[in-house]
Amino acid sequence: MGEIVVGVFPGQGSYSPGSFSVLLELPIARQVVDEVDAVARRALGRGLEPVLGDTPPTADELLATAPDVAQVAAFTTSVALYEVLAARGVVPSLLVGHSLGEISALVAAGALSTSRGAEVLCHRILSLRECDTSGGRMVSLSCDRDRAERVLALLPTSNAVVAVDNGPRQTTVSGTPDEMERVRTIAAAIGVAATSLRAPHPFHGPLLDRAREEFAHRIEDVRAGDFAVPVHSPILGRHYRAGERLADALSSHLVAPVDFRGAVERLHAGGARIWVEVGAGRTVTNIVRTVRPDTLGLAPLASGTSSIAEVVDFLRPPTAHAQVEHLNGAVVRLPVITSRDVPVLSAPAVEQSRPAPEPVPDRAVGRPVDATADRVAADRSGGATAGGPPDREVLAARIRSLYATVLEYPEDVFEDDAALEADLGVDSVKQTELFARIGQELGMGARPEELRVSDYPTFGGVVDFFVGSLRAGAR
Repeated sequence: MGEIVVGVFPGQGSYSPGSFSVLLELPIARQVVDEVDAVARRALGRGLEPVLGDTPPTADELLATAPDVAQVAAFTTSVALYEVLAARGVVPSLLVGHSLGEISALVAAGALSTSRGAEVLCHRILSLRECDTSGGRMVSLSCDRDRAERVLALLPTSNAVVAVDNGPRQTTVSGTPDEMERVRTIAAAIGVAATSLRAPHPFHGPLLDRAREEFAHRIEDVRAGDFAVPVHSPILGRHYRAGERLADALSSHLVAPVDFRGAVERLHAGGARIWVEVGAGRTVTNIVRTVRPDTLGLAPLASGTSSIAEVVDFLRPPTAHAQVEHLNGAVVRLPVITSRDVPVLSAPAVEQSRPAPEPVPDRAVGRPVDATADRVAADRSGGATAGGPPDREVLAARIRSLYATVLEYPEDVFEDDAALEADLGVDSVKQTELFARIGQELGMGARPEELRVSDYPTFGGVVDFFVGSLRAGAR
């Protein structure tokens, strides 16, 4: 069975000011930005101006002050990034959208033009603006769907539902403000982390039924064109079809749940092993890896910076195969995608063995020694080798193991640039607990009162803090 490269399009929370700034420097992306901006100005009375200045707002600031613009910006980022990748010869075998990302995926596949897709998005925003008076909210729970449903069963009312099944470690629920507050209380009592999301509406639940009807009416004449690349819907549980009426399908998104876990499992069974995040950050590819740890996630706009060139070099010709160190240290030779005409890729060859570590000279007498000995000694001293500063690699591995155990994530999601809250959903309370626990295990005493975890938003930043603290203490 062939191996498939999937382009996955994140939803409304995927805007990042750094990523947007990167795209604005690329002419083909700028064309998309200008086209979407013009549509939004006509339809909404406001375009992308809040994110186009020299000091664009953060994602949280934009969601708090201009949630409609945040949705338009997320859509624009995905469509523009896809155009950049396609222009460089990288076209996935299949596209998948996560919630709002399905509209972006339809545009990328050619089933809707950029302008038409932007119009559909604006009609969605206007329908919600006019018809949602519920004040509803969404909460993310660090548990699987079954446990989340048991929490909801304890509520006295029935508007709260599972909105998104992201896998064994994350389920999102939506409902009224009172219901969501009760969910948080119950979750705290049973030891399940609960994070309130900055969602402007209670998506994927019955509270939006009036908005669904209005949205369907607004886009009743919209039909899908021909698909250059197939698009799979985790909400519909199937591929979109050329010529189909999109009013029913897209409006159902507002009230129907997202079975993203099911979609990942289905596509994985069909050979999907490489997932490319067509949007800012790496949130969705990290979710994919919690469902199927044997997948590879690529993020061209990782944490607000550009990795476009690296992803393009990895996936496109002239290099026939790329080689990376992946799961459990295995060396994986991964196939590349060559054109829209080659939708299925050959399976990778995996070498499970690794060469033994090369001996390094002994610092005192120049004789060969096994480098593993220093690693063991470092691990016993918080990452510090005898007579020297802490070894960052060893300390990072130790902290990564702790985070993976406590948060129940695979270790390989904790890369240096992984944003703990934005990418992995680790709230400030849990981050504070983890800081304290690491400090205890490293014998560093109580956490300094002036320390703010918000100053260390990425996993690499946390590691650097403890490396620096240990080095300072060793002086």
